[in-house]
This record gives sequence, C-alpha cells and structure tokens, in this order.
Amino acid sequence: MSTYVYGIAARSHPALPDGMQGVGDPARPVRVLKEGELAALVSDAPDGLRPKRRDLIAHQNVLAEAGAAGPVLPMRFGSVAPDDESVTGVLAERAEHYRERLRTLDGKVEYNVKASHIEEAVLHHVMAENQEIRSLAEANRKAGGGSYESKLRLGELVAAAVRAKETEDAAEVRRALEAAAEAVSVGPESSGWLVNLSFLVDRNAAEPFLAAVEQARKNLPHLELRANGPLPPYSFVEPGPAQTAGSAAGAQSAEG
Repeated sequence: MSTYVYGIAARSHPALPDGMQGVGDPARPVRVLKEGELAALVSDAPDGLRPKRRDLIAHQNVLAEAGAAGPVLPMRFGSVAPDDESVTGVLAERAEHYRERLRTLDGKVEYNVKASHIEEAVLHHVMAENQEIRSLAEANRKAGGGSYESKLRLGELVAAAVRAKETEDAAEVRRALEAAAEAVSVGPESSGWLVNLSFLVDRNAAEPFLAAVEQARKNLPHLELRANGPLPPYSFVEPGPAQTAGSAAGAQSAEG
C-alpha cells in the first residue's frame, strides 16, 4: 500500500498523541517512520485521494499537533510515496538537507501574499501617468469615439501600460515586505494575480510583517492585497525554484 506523508521531523521529536488520525474515510492512523536522525509522519494512503475539506483539515491537524511539540517540515497535501521503504530511502538520501531545513525553519511560519489590480483604479493611474494615452483618448472622445485604428491603438497603449504597471507594482510589493521577512519564495504564476509570494517570518515577529502588509495597502491603494497566514512553511522545505508539490518525500501530489 502507498504511504501518505505529512511531514518530516527529527528522530528525537516527541511522539504524537495516541490515536492521532489522518486522511481518509475512515481516517488512517498516523505513525512514525524513523531513519537515522530523522523521522517521517505518515499513514496509509487512501485510494482516490482528493483535496476534500475533511482531508485538508486532517492534514493540517497532524502538522499542528506535531508542530506544537517541535519543528516539523510540512509536506503539501497529497504527498504520496509508493511505500514506507521509499520514504525512509529519501530520508537517508537527503538527511543533511532535511537536518539543515529543520534548524532553519524552527520557529518560523509562512505568509502567502497575493495582489491584483483594482481595474478602475489602475486605469486611472495609467491615464494620469501617460500623456500619449490621455491625448489619444481625448482625441477619440472629440471625434465621437474615433476610428477603428485609433481605438485599436488606444487599446494597445493601455494594455502595454497596464502590463508595465503590473511589473512595477509586483516589484514594489516585494520591496515593501521582504525587509520584514527572513526569506521569500516566488509562487507559480496564475491568471488574475500580479503577485504570488510566500514570506518566511519568525513566529514571534509576525506583527512587524503584518504592519508592513498594511502599510503596503495604504501606499498602493490601486491594488487588492491579500495575506494568508500564519501557515506551516511549505514553500521553504525545498530550496529554490525546482520544488514540486510532494517532491520532498519522493512523492506524487494530489493537490489541486
């Protein structure tokens, strides 16, 4: 049977409470696989696992219980390895990396920040900052809407200016927040968001980071800025952009 992986901890990490239940219906008992100085929190993996609310909560609960007793490297929901031996094999192969990550991430949490433009507000900015756009828009207005070519040209100018503003604002959000964090991880691009960044923050220093988020909202009122956290530091278990969901346990990911 395949093995579901919740997280990785030190072998000396205090044991989980008796009766801890994980994902699945019925819920699979959580157990500990040990290899060298490391341990993996696992259970049997249910067939056809999907990110249903009950299983997402169960995954989070295991990490919360374990994390309350000591540092745990969280795996993303849906991390599944072929069997227990595959998990312990990865622990042995990457032992030095996981020990370093456990030291680095001890006492740290993650805040994910996403930002998008408020359409009307950013168009106002673009018009105010670009004389060519303002002049062409006024000429079209006086001409009763303008020719097809002039309207097409105006649309192209506005689209290019908005794209440039997205790049500028994404850099500004990062500058505004990274000074209050210990590390930054760039998330995957997705439609509708010009920023998708995760910040590693000391659990006891979250207040200055959240204050920086609030200040960024005030300084950039044409943005919708969302901060989600504190979260387990999922984005910082694996270094660099090569991370794939579930890869830390040699796993496939059912996250969707």
